[in-house]
Amino acid sequence: MKSVALHNLGCKVNAYETDFMQQMLQEKGYKIVPFDEAADVYIVNTCTVTNIADRKSRQMLHRAKKKNPDAVVVAVGCYVQTGQETLQKDGTVDLAIGNNRKKDLVEILEAYLENQPKPVIDAIDIAHAPYEEMTLKTTAEHTRAYIKIQDGCNQFCSYCIIPYARGRVRSRLEEDILKEARGMAEAGFQEVVLTGIHISSYGADRGGSGLGCLLERLSEIEGIGRIRLGSLEPGIVTEEFAARISALPKVCPHFHLSLQSGSDTVLRRMNRKYDTAGYSGAVERLRRYYDNPAITTDVIVGFPGETEEEFAQTERFLRQVGFYEMHIFKYSRRQGTQAAAMEGQLTEAEKAVRSERLMKLEQEMSHAYREAFLGKTEEILFEELIRKEGKAYWVGHTPRYLKAAREASQGENMQNRIASCRLVSFLDRDILLAGN
Repeated sequence: MKSVALHNLGCKVNAYETDFMQQMLQEKGYKIVPFDEAADVYIVNTCTVTNIADRKSRQMLHRAKKKNPDAVVVAVGCYVQTGQETLQKDGTVDLAIGNNRKKDLVEILEAYLENQPKPVIDAIDIAHAPYEEMTLKTTAEHTRAYIKIQDGCNQFCSYCIIPYARGRVRSRLEEDILKEARGMAEAGFQEVVLTGIHISSYGADRGGSGLGCLLERLSEIEGIGRIRLGSLEPGIVTEEFAARISALPKVCPHFHLSLQSGSDTVLRRMNRKYDTAGYSGAVERLRRYYDNPAITTDVIVGFPGETEEEFAQTERFLRQVGFYEMHIFKYSRRQGTQAAAMEGQLTEAEKAVRSERLMKLEQEMSHAYREAFLGKTEEILFEELIRKEGKAYWVGHTPRYLKAAREASQGENMQNRIASCRLVSFLDRDILLAGN
């Protein structure tokens, strides 16, 4: 029995696909071992979103070969799709498998192991690929199941390589999603998270029902208590969409609306498909239909040509909206994108100063949002037991994705249980404490 070690880099979609590849390998009798142990086969599910992600992918592949020079090292996914020329020159990688070939990983690997040829690259023209069906039976998590509903993106933002790595939008069949969700409910998962490369476009390629209809059907599945959405584009939050999903109690009032910049001129250079007025409108609609929903976002600082005034516009806009959490990224030049060739590339020092300012703002807003829930009763889905200053606490998340804890009673097991708790104080900066 051959041993296989897997390592995942990048997004939640990659994590889902890594879980699926591991599931297939286990079903075929392979022994799964930790990545830092000796193995017969190492599989790295790569990321290519930035030049740094490419470098990390190469580093993990080289680390695997160094761990066991006789092992078969397999690169899978996005870096394979965009970096085939580099991989051909890299003596570390024995087998490279592109996107939309992950479901065939075992078959491709076994053909390679049988023939032991020279290094092989197996990648297709991703631009015209169909949806690659995968169905997970379980996940490494104990309470929350991620379900992939679509792949690809048609947006072509000027800084992003993903449409070239993942191809165009293609949606998973609704019945296949529902089947997987029912399986996860039967396996005991109380919360499902819908993920994909661009889930707002779900159904657009089929000309049929979209995300709203899918949410309605998922809400009917017995056993699923919560449905959480991955990243959304603000344009999807129309009056009709907000009204429709707010009528579904299982949909969590937690919305990650991608922003990237609070300056309209920067948004145009980024080739984003909205402006700040449109974004504000989406937030206003959500706040009208939900009581204090958690609004989170991504922001890129130091985009090419970003002036002090444009950065100041972004900072003012972030304050105006008032987010629960913001993920702040310093712009990273990605070869092969329009933005990489733009004039006015900022220095790392300039980007660091701006990033620091926004991270400080993020901490202020995040604390204020959490603080507003003190004295309120919230339902917590408990996930894990932690120890802090000699005491044990069960920790989980509320529907708004507030992290919360309750002191553990001796012998109790709260994992994967939901309990209504009154939030009374802070356990630390990021965790609210519930009273017993």
